[in-house]
Amino acid sequence: MSARGPLMIGVEGPALTAGDRARLRDPRVGGVILFARNFESSSQLRALTASIRALRAGLVIAVDHEGGRVQRLAGGGFTQLPAMRSLGALWESDPDAARRSARQHGETIGRELGAHGIDFSFAPVLDVDSGRSTVIGDRAFHSDPVIVADLAAELVRGLAATGMAAVGKHFPGHGHVDADSHHCLPVDPRPLAAILGDDLIPFAALIAQGIEAIMPAHVEYPAVDARPAGFSPVWIGEMLRGRLAFDGLVFSDDLEMAGAHSAGDIVARADAAIAAGCDVVLVCNGFDAIDDLLARWQPPAQRELARRYARMSRR
Repeated sequence: MSARGPLMIGVEGPALTAGDRARLRDPRVGGVILFARNFESSSQLRALTASIRALRAGLVIAVDHEGGRVQRLAGGGFTQLPAMRSLGALWESDPDAARRSARQHGETIGRELGAHGIDFSFAPVLDVDSGRSTVIGDRAFHSDPVIVADLAAELVRGLAATGMAAVGKHFPGHGHVDADSHHCLPVDPRPLAAILGDDLIPFAALIAQGIEAIMPAHVEYPAVDARPAGFSPVWIGEMLRGRLAFDGLVFSDDLEMAGAHSAGDIVARADAAIAAGCDVVLVCNGFDAIDDLLARWQPPAQRELARRYARMSRR
């Protein structure tokens, strides 16, 4: 089996279990997202990714590997990268040095992940830091959207130099809400004009430069649509695909996050994300939820899925 389906899932530990193997053989599964629980050593991680590929050709393997607070793979062959805010701070005194450092960060991420059989990271964060969001905070490059776009573009160039694709997140911007979408549904009440003039600037810039994938936020923007962005055909269809002319892969954020629960049970969430325009849905940590989804979910055919997936794999 080599066809990649519209579901990306986690695996249980440092080696594949019987349950993992059964899930990964399902043709609806197109990829694996790794976490700290899947990493013990460099050699173990290489063995894990090799076993995933040996089980089923074509599965893509990803990880959240930004640096700072969000770096699932630390030690054992991986450089501990600083939070991206450090690059924004450097930009204040030496923009050219900050750009060089951002590109080097991208090269480091791409080189080290690729050496361990991992196709891409869910990076860079394109959120603009308003000083309100603690879950974003120093994960954001800067409070100025133009500087965010500048530094993120350099990091993406570094990834590209190693053959690695990039995923911009969290569209259309998570930086102006206090709440953490892991624990509740944040609401950003600003009008569309305010979002267009700030948060969307980095996304528009990176899309124009050819970024391969985007991840929408589990955040509600009621002045634009009553549905969270990850379930919104307004945000994904009209804004991302239409206004910004993005033709790459759209990954949902994790459907187990509390910010996604407004759509219903796990099947309803997957259906809502796909109906809104997501190509691939993520269920990362709850293996009962993954099993429930695989038992009951019938995703629609997606004509563009294979083409968009092809841009994400190193192979």
